[in-house]
Amino acid sequence: ASKQALQMQRRTKVMAKCISLSNYNISSTNVLIIGAGPAGLVCAETLRQEGFSDRIVMCTMDRHLPYDRPKLSKSMDCHPDQIALRPKEFFRMYDIEVLTEMQVVAVDIKNKTAVFKDGFKMEYNKLLLATGSTPKTLSCKGKEVENVFNICTVEDANRVVKLATSKNAVVVGASFLGMEVAAYLTEKAHSVSVVELEEIPFKKFFGEKVGRAIMKMFENNRVKFYMQTEVSELREQDGKLKEVVLKSGKILRADVCVIGIGATPATGFLKQSGINMDSKGF
Repeated sequence: ASKQALQMQRRTKVMAKCISLSNYNISSTNVLIIGAGPAGLVCAETLRQEGFSDRIVMCTMDRHLPYDRPKLSKSMDCHPDQIALRPKEFFRMYDIEVLTEMQVVAVDIKNKTAVFKDGFKMEYNKLLLATGSTPKTLSCKGKEVENVFNICTVEDANRVVKLATSKNAVVVGASFLGMEVAAYLTEKAHSVSVVELEEIPFKKFFGEKVGRAIMKMFENNRVKFYMQTEVSELREQDGKLKEVVLKSGKILRADVCVIGIGATPATGFLKQSGINMDSKGF
């Protein structure tokens, strides 16, 4: 590996390029990868490493090139370039096309066609579905209030930090994402509260003893926990979040709220595709 690759902690094997890319029809590709996370990118890289020299197109709803999404809850005020999986030059060098802000809304596997939200259609020979998951949202009264977030993009994470600085932040869900967000905001927000349906964070994963120890560590860093309760209402003032009302009757002051209550497969657009899925979207 080169010294630069080692410093970046990203080595690159010998890779092929696309032959006569300019000769391809813009509306057709040999390989279409829906989703631009690590799975999709590794697929594209592996094809090039194995000598594949036909067209590869990745598409993503995000406005950025593939980046390490799990880092959004660990480094919330980061810039996209800081968590990029590969630099822009990599995609140009190895002819891996990335269509940003392009959402696929339907797939026809019989005719091997993907339909995008803007009406554009792309034919493919091989298709990889690497869309990841869609975060669950609250179903309570006031769920559409402004300044309530799922951390899906760099912009979401950056916005939460800005709104939480010297203000009151509420995190719904003591999940890995929720707890990471709470930990990150402790030194920036005036107050951080975590609302969780279970009795102890991470009990199912690490057991009661470890869960209580983690909870105590967070409490020592000014995080307040409201356990075994749920959100019943999000109240607003001038359209923006003001209070989070719990089913226990407690009312929390809140300038920003982050939802971390799990996720479901991002496969809703495949319902009429001909692909067999179960009731959960798998």
